[in-house]
Amino acid sequence: MNDFQKSLLLCSLLMGSKELAAQTSGQANGISKVWVADQGNGTYKNPVLNADYSDPDAVRVGDDFYMIASSFDAIPGLPILHSKDLVNWTILGHALKRQPPFEHFEKTQHGNGVWAPAIRYHKNEFYIYYPDPDFGIYMIKAKEAVGPWSDPVLVAPGKGLIDPCPLWDEDGKVYLAYAFAGSRAGIKSVLAIKELSADGTRAIDEGVIVYDGHELDPTIEGPKMYKRNGYYYMFAPAGGVSTGWQLVLRSKNIYGPYERKIVMAQGKSTVNGPHQGAWVDTQKGEDWFLHFQDKDAYGRVVHLQPMKWVKDWPVIGVDEDGDGSGDPVMTYKKPNVGKTYPVSTPAESDEFNDLKLGLQWQWQANPQATWSFMDVSKGALKLYTHQVPADAKNLWDVPNVLMQKTPADEFMATTKVSFKPNLKIENERTGLVVMGQSYASLSLQSKKDGLYLVHAICEKANKGAIEKETVVTKLKNGDLYLRVSVSAGAKCRFSYSTDGKTFTPVAGVFRATPGQWIGAKVGLFATRQTQINDSGWGEYDWFRVEPIR
Repeated sequence: MNDFQKSLLLCSLLMGSKELAAQTSGQANGISKVWVADQGNGTYKNPVLNADYSDPDAVRVGDDFYMIASSFDAIPGLPILHSKDLVNWTILGHALKRQPPFEHFEKTQHGNGVWAPAIRYHKNEFYIYYPDPDFGIYMIKAKEAVGPWSDPVLVAPGKGLIDPCPLWDEDGKVYLAYAFAGSRAGIKSVLAIKELSADGTRAIDEGVIVYDGHELDPTIEGPKMYKRNGYYYMFAPAGGVSTGWQLVLRSKNIYGPYERKIVMAQGKSTVNGPHQGAWVDTQKGEDWFLHFQDKDAYGRVVHLQPMKWVKDWPVIGVDEDGDGSGDPVMTYKKPNVGKTYPVSTPAESDEFNDLKLGLQWQWQANPQATWSFMDVSKGALKLYTHQVPADAKNLWDVPNVLMQKTPADEFMATTKVSFKPNLKIENERTGLVVMGQSYASLSLQSKKDGLYLVHAICEKANKGAIEKETVVTKLKNGDLYLRVSVSAGAKCRFSYSTDGKTFTPVAGVFRATPGQWIGAKVGLFATRQTQINDSGWGEYDWFRVEPIR
C-alpha cells in the first residue's frame, strides 16, 4: 500500500466512512483476475465458482440467492455467499465464528467438523442445519443472512449422523432428512427421516430409514428435501464423490416408498461426478441446479445447470437423447432474473488495509487473539509466531495457519513480508505455504547467525512425515517478496524477490494434493519451536492473486 492509500484509509476511518475504507482496501468491488464465470455476453461458463465450495446448498429469498458450503475444521466456518443471478457470487460472511466443542476444535481436526449443511428460509428467518459426524446435527438461525447467527443448538446428538436437510410441511410438522457416515455409524448408503419439534430445535423420534441404496445407489448421501405438487422429493448424490450421479427420489408419503430416477450424470461431458447440490428457482419461474465437481487438488468446484420438470420429475443439464437424465453444460445462457447485474467474484487478494481480514481467509482451527493483528496504521497484517503444539509433526498439525481456497486452475499468489524475529530465540519462521495432505512452503527462518530463506516439502504430512528443508540463501534482511505460481495439474513453482520485480525461482516443482475432503489451500504462517515471553512476527503488506506471467 502506498502513502496516499494509507492517508486516505486513515482519513476514512477517522470520518467513519465505511464505503471509502472499503474502496481503499481493495476488497470491495474487486473482480478476480484469474476466473470470471460471467462471459459478458448473456452467457456463463462453468464452474461458476472455480473454488472448493463443497457440498453447496442454496435458497432464494426475494431477489437474492444465498449459498452455503461445508467447511470442516476451517474457521470461520460455514461460508455464506450471495448472488443476484446465480452466476456472480461474493462472500457475504460466515455463520460459524468458532466451532463447538471449542476445546476440541482448538486443535486441527482435518476432515472433521462441518460436513454438508442445508440452508432454508422459514417464517422470515434463515435456518442452517449442519452435521458434525462425531457429535451430531446442529441448527443455527438468523434474521438476516449476514447475521448475527445464533449459537449452535444440538438438535440430534449421535455419531455418524450427516447431511441434514429440514422440511416444514403444510400441516405444521417439521422433518429432517439425513444420511449416515459409515466411518462412525457403521452403516452407509441409506437415507432416513426424523421428526423435529415445532421450533426445529430437537429431534422427537429415533428416525426411520426411508431409502436403501446399497444395491442401486451405493454411497447415497447428502439428501436435499423439497415438496412440489403433492410429492416429497429428495435430491441426493450417489455412486461416489468423484464418479457418481445425481439421483432424485419422490413419494406421496414422506416415509415412502420412494421412486428413484437418475436425473443427471457425466454422460458425454467432461464433468466427473456431477452431483450434490441445490434446486433453486428464479423470480421469472426458471429452475436451476447448483452442484459440485471433484477436481482433486482444486477441491469440489461449483457448477450451475439448467433444470426443467417433465411429468413431475426434474431433468438437470441438457437431455439430448430424451431419456430423462441430463448431461452437464459447460456454457449456457444466464438465468433470467429480470435484470442484468454487474460481474462479481469472491475475494482473493487482500491489501490488509481493514480492521478485519478479508472474508476469504480461514484458520486451521479455532483461532486465538494472539495469532494476528491488523495494523491499520501500516496497512499490514502481523502474524505473530506461535509455538507449535508439542505433538505436531509438521504444519498439518499447526492450528495458526491462515489460508484461502485456490481460485482457479492456474494463478499466481504473491505476498510482501517483513520478518522481525525475536532475537532471543532461533528457528522462528514465517512464509507462504500450499497446504494439502502433502505440502510445500517458502519461508524466512531465524538462526543464530542471521536470517535464511528455506524451501520445505512435506510428502504425506497427514501421515506424520517430517519436512525436508533446503536452505535457498542467507538473507541480508527480513524484507522479501514470496510467490507461488500454480499451473495446470496443480503444479506449484515457488520464487522470491528483493525488489518485487525480478523473481528468482526455487528449484523443483511441487504438485499440490488435496486435503482431507477438501482441495489444497494457499496461505501464510508464523511459528516458533519454543515458548518465551514474547514473539517475533511476519508483517505482511499485501497478498495478491493474479494470472501467471
